[in-house]
Amino acid sequence: MILKNLLYKIDVKRTTGALEIDIQNFTSDSRVVAKGDLFVAVKGVNSDGHNFIIQAIQSGAKVIVCESEFQPENNTVTVIQVSNSATALAEIASNFYNRPAENITIIGITGTNGKTTTATLLYNLFSKLGFACGLISTVKVMINGNEFPATHTTPDPKSLHSLFAQMVNAGCSYCFMEVSSHALDQERTFGIPFKIAVFTNLTHDHLDYHKTFPEYLKAKQKLFNQLDNQATAILNADDVNGRIMAQNFSGQKVYYSLKKDTNVKAKILENSLFGLQLNIGGEEVWFNLTGTFNAYNILAVYAVAINLGLPSKEILVALSKTEGATGRFEAFRFEGGITVIIDYAHTPDALVNVLKTLRSLTQGNIIAIVGCGGDRDREKRPVMARIAVEYASIVIFTSDNPRNEEPSAILMEMEIGVPAQQRKKYLVVENRKEAIAVGARLVHEGDVLLVAGKGHEEYQEIKGIRYPFSDREEVFKNFEKQRN
Repeated sequence: MILKNLLYKIDVKRTTGALEIDIQNFTSDSRVVAKGDLFVAVKGVNSDGHNFIIQAIQSGAKVIVCESEFQPENNTVTVIQVSNSATALAEIASNFYNRPAENITIIGITGTNGKTTTATLLYNLFSKLGFACGLISTVKVMINGNEFPATHTTPDPKSLHSLFAQMVNAGCSYCFMEVSSHALDQERTFGIPFKIAVFTNLTHDHLDYHKTFPEYLKAKQKLFNQLDNQATAILNADDVNGRIMAQNFSGQKVYYSLKKDTNVKAKILENSLFGLQLNIGGEEVWFNLTGTFNAYNILAVYAVAINLGLPSKEILVALSKTEGATGRFEAFRFEGGITVIIDYAHTPDALVNVLKTLRSLTQGNIIAIVGCGGDRDREKRPVMARIAVEYASIVIFTSDNPRNEEPSAILMEMEIGVPAQQRKKYLVVENRKEAIAVGARLVHEGDVLLVAGKGHEEYQEIKGIRYPFSDREEVFKNFEKQRN
């Protein structure tokens, strides 16, 4: 694409060099720059791309996009000075792929918990109703029935707009995507014309990155601040941050609730380990999901579908047959009346929701396997440990993804949160494989084993290496052994 066309909608402050040149590739990673590339110098979390401009030029970059003034040693390099490199990268990505986001209806879902389930339910629902759709989630990417691996909850701008382009080429009408606070803070979604933005909830998470809860809220709020007035904000009225989230948005706001008289509301009629019955849209409907938290996810999905003009009856019939996301409160029943739940719960709020749900649905013991990730928010470690021992009968603290930290150090920080009177309720088994084996030996008829923290993940990250590991696989191995 011709360089000057790549600059469409970008706030350019100054240009030096030719603009009528053909660009075949662009990147913000100086390590992969090739001859003829356009390099965008972005100020990142851990490093500043401006420090690698010379390296990019030495690798063959012929165009540099940057925020600070830069004078090349020769006239063979074009320099584009912009007011914001991160937003420029997003617009360059959009322009490079011929602005595909403008040719598909995009629904963005943000919040601490529920993003993956809500996005997945929407994709499955609309697919069942005959629409060609795309999905961008933590678990996977889907393009009209074809599955691709996910790299991030919300990919970088180049990957994101490439996916939009593939969806448009595949005839997709809708794209349902998770929008993370990191992506919003880093402007990865800048310029995307979201038709609908959904807010699920906001609780303690990612303070290792955002530092304070107000900053975390502010990052989430950016999704709603960037909506145009023709878009719709769909908000959880039962979350205290629901009304704050879209306070700067002047377009249509739709609220959903289990407690208040709102645009979209429902009542839980029955809740069990293998489903729940709601009164929603004037109908009593059984769904293949469990827990109050999933009732909220279903409500959000219903609100989106209604807003997009689908008939209520069709939505509810299809949604009642729709499965949730992999690793999100997945229930498995084994011989001997034992139930195992695999769930991604890795925040205090998610863990308390799952454990409260289990406590209300079972008369037996709850054995919970819980860990906390390394190189992440350390404040939630003792909080999650306290929640675990409060609601579970027996807790096994174990390793999650320790990343670059020592697992034993993470576990010690978790143990600090256990009240003295509950110290007999837990044990520490650092090796996750062994922890699941111990948990499988501790459950008996009528009990529930909760394996929390990793959900859909097929790896365990230790010292920069991702080793193959699946909670589901380990669970099935152990219960097969018991059967044999």
